[in-house]
Amino acid sequence: MLLSGTTYIGIDPTAGRTPFTYAVLDADCNLLLLGCGEMDEALAFITSQMDVFVAVNGPRNPNFGLVKRKLENQGLLPGQMRGADLRMAEYLLREKGIVISPTPSRRELCPEWMQLSFSLYKKLDEIGFKPYPSEKAPRQLLETHPHAAFCVMVEQQPLSKPTLEGRLQRQLILHEANVGIRNPMKFFEEITRHRLIKGIFPMEVIYSPEQLDALAAAYIAYLAANDPDKIIFIGSSEEGRIVLPTHELNDKY
Repeated sequence: MLLSGTTYIGIDPTAGRTPFTYAVLDADCNLLLLGCGEMDEALAFITSQMDVFVAVNGPRNPNFGLVKRKLENQGLLPGQMRGADLRMAEYLLREKGIVISPTPSRRELCPEWMQLSFSLYKKLDEIGFKPYPSEKAPRQLLETHPHAAFCVMVEQQPLSKPTLEGRLQRQLILHEANVGIRNPMKFFEEITRHRLIKGIFPMEVIYSPEQLDALAAAYIAYLAANDPDKIIFIGSSEEGRIVLPTHELNDKY
C-alpha cells in the first residue's frame, strides 16, 4: 500500500508471537496505520513507501567494546568492569539514570529481539535505506529507544509499561506532543458507576504497550525529519547512536 507524501514509521521488534509492531504517521503527525506481524509483513509495507523515515526500537549491531576500552583507559581492573558489556549509548543513558537493556559484544549472547533488530537493519540497508541524517535521501533509518524516549519527554521515570496507568500515561504524553492519536482521557469519560461495578472498562481507547512503543518511535522519526533541533544523538556513530526527542539531557531521570 503506497501512501502519498512522506511517511514516518516506528518499528518495535519486541512483541513476541507477532514480533514486529509498527506505527505509521503522516506529514501532519496523524496516525495512519498500526500493524503487527512477522518481519516480511513489516518489510513489505515499508518497501512500498518511496519517501519514508523509519525509527527502530532496537540496536543495529552488537557492541564494539568501546565502553570496555574506555574503562580500561581509566585504569579499572577486570573485576571492576562488571557490566561493561554494552554499547556506549546504553552506558551514557545509564549514567543519567535511564537503564535500558545492554547489547552484548557477541551476537550469540544477544536476546532474540535484538537478533531480529539486527536482521531488520540489514534488510533495510539492502533495499537502499540510508542512516539518518543523509541529505536528500528519500529513505532514511535511525535508532531510538521507547523507555528512554518517554523518560526524556516526561523528565522522570514513567510508570510501569504493562500497567493500565503506565499505558494511559504514555498515550497522554504522545497526545500532548500533538501526535494524532486517540485522546486517552476518553477512557475516564466512558466509565460509569455501573461499568465500574461490573468491571467493564473501555480498553479499546488505550493502545497496547507495543503499539505505544512503536508510536513513540514514529514520533521521533517525524521530529528527525521535520524538527531536528528537538532531537539529540546519544552514543558513538561507529557503534550506533540512539535518537531521543529532546535537545538536551537532564543530569538525572
